[in-house]
Amino acid sequence: MNEENKFLGNEKISKLLLKFSIPCILSLLISSLYNIVDQIFIGNSEIGYLGNAATTIVFPITIISVAFAWCLGDGSAAFLSLCQGRKNTKDADKAIGNSILVSAIISIIFVILGFIFMDKLLYLFGASDASIGLARDYFKIILSAIPIYMLANTVNSIIRADGSPTYSMFSTLIGAILNIILDPIFIFALKMGIKGAAWATILGQIVSFIVSFVYFFKSKTFKLSLDSFKINFSIFGNVVKLGVSTFITQMSIVVISLVCNIMLAKYGAMSKYGSDIPIAVIGICMKVFTIVINVVVGIILGAQPILGYNFGAKKYNRVRQTFKIVITVTFIVGIISTFIFEVCPELVIKLFGTEDELYMEFAVKTFRIFLMFVTFTCIIKVISIFFQAVGEPIKATIVSLARDIVLFVPLVIILPKYFGVEGPLCAAPSADIFAFVISTILVAMFFEGISKEEENENTNAYVQKSKKGVIITISREHGSQGKYIGKLVAEQLGIPYYYKEMTAIAAEQSGLDKEFVSKINRTNNIIHDLYLTTSPVQYAIDAQNKAIRNIAEQGACVLVGRAADYVLQDYNNLVKIFIYAPKDYRVKNIMEMYNDNEKDAIKNVENSDKNRASYYKIISGKTWGDVNNYNLCIDSSIGKEKTAKIICEYVNSMV
Repeated sequence: MNEENKFLGNEKISKLLLKFSIPCILSLLISSLYNIVDQIFIGNSEIGYLGNAATTIVFPITIISVAFAWCLGDGSAAFLSLCQGRKNTKDADKAIGNSILVSAIISIIFVILGFIFMDKLLYLFGASDASIGLARDYFKIILSAIPIYMLANTVNSIIRADGSPTYSMFSTLIGAILNIILDPIFIFALKMGIKGAAWATILGQIVSFIVSFVYFFKSKTFKLSLDSFKINFSIFGNVVKLGVSTFITQMSIVVISLVCNIMLAKYGAMSKYGSDIPIAVIGICMKVFTIVINVVVGIILGAQPILGYNFGAKKYNRVRQTFKIVITVTFIVGIISTFIFEVCPELVIKLFGTEDELYMEFAVKTFRIFLMFVTFTCIIKVISIFFQAVGEPIKATIVSLARDIVLFVPLVIILPKYFGVEGPLCAAPSADIFAFVISTILVAMFFEGISKEEENENTNAYVQKSKKGVIITISREHGSQGKYIGKLVAEQLGIPYYYKEMTAIAAEQSGLDKEFVSKINRTNNIIHDLYLTTSPVQYAIDAQNKAIRNIAEQGACVLVGRAADYVLQDYNNLVKIFIYAPKDYRVKNIMEMYNDNEKDAIKNVENSDKNRASYYKIISGKTWGDVNNYNLCIDSSIGKEKTAKIICEYVNSMV
């Protein structure tokens, strides 16, 4: 944990939120410009709502490409952050090179399949005989630039993780500005219609890509070479694992859009509005809705480091205060938006062009029904990201998917049977109500849980001065009695011993809570990898590693666990020990120590070893227990005293 991060636990929260949230809001609003500018100019051109229907049909198809791009980009960005902690630039280079290569390959496949199945895809996503021509014209041009679009989105996440968020924002901003400038020129001055809008979009994307590409010649923490692009399945697998949550989130947008478009086209055709008006209107509505969501998401993303640090430090009052401020601002944004959408939706709708009475009638109805509980939607999104910030990825996933997939999609299918074309519109507020209830219950349970948790007093553990000599790190299988053996070794050599003391020292030096630091490598194995990538846990890992290095600076000692062998790998006087034992021996020890029955003891041993292996892999990128990572591996079933004696003899032979 870097000393400078302590200001997150002391500075005025409102000041911190302004510092962190405003750049996030601006970045998200800039990115949303691509999705809305075309529709404003198209809606005000001679092609009108049919043009907007065409862009609405194409939009979810392009989101599929973004899902892959962001999965690879966010995954390699997260992997880069982990490699920065490990000081392992080689693996980071390969992860980034592999991600760029695979993104390029997927984009080419996407283009080929898109041209082969173009009409089938467009009809699937809601095209009618009236809109298919415009949709086809727009999609052909957009599809041709998909490789550029995907690569730009992939590398943007990497640039942010490399410590250059401003550059990343600039690359997106310059493309969006160019799109805004070119849209009226191509659509109106050159009379290119919907093709002009498509060309304006892809030219903006090309410029954004070029700006992003230039960055790779001056990157800070990685350098790409030809070797970086050779596929490494192990590293690439980790990238995909870290980026899969982003992929799921984006694909949920595709599912929502697909189902909504299909139902609106089907039931719209049975109504006086026809199929094209509902498709055009819902596209506008969704993109206006996205702007509102981006504002509140920017606020909570800015709050993430504040929440993460203070949760790790168990400064729960500051966590509550931050959450209260974010929810209050979110509520205000939601109420203002609701007022506009309910009282004067025409003001927003007319930005996208004025059409006949039927169009305006359905547009007003859509905004008033579909966005009726937009305040609830905003709060749901905020709660989902809040759970990510405090290291609760499972709760975050539940909240995120509850509204969009579990509730909204089934309701979009069911309600039109009873309410016709208005059914899909009613699905949104219905899903909002139920998801809001689920989200608030989970949040209430979370805060109730931390309220009951007793505040731990800081221990008096301190770094002990020691003599010059060997630093011994001990890794061990659960039940092998490694911590007891480590203590015996320390006593026989007359040097300090650290086990739980490491986490206590880390807590004192960083301001984090001792129990929180202690438990980071004991989480349920199912979610362990995801848990270890969350902000508060990364704070704790940094604090712990710093404490380990501070201990080692004082001289000879014995350190048990916490991947200390990796943290101190650069020390010349380091001896790395791994203690193992037959499983039945370890199970027997666990049964005696914890009074477990045999079944529980076996489960205890297996889960603990899996979590230690997972933690070690995340921290070091290496395999826990691999004999190549240690100086001495020893079977402790020969007895604690004998094992300790052999280790001492080995250490003394090296002096």
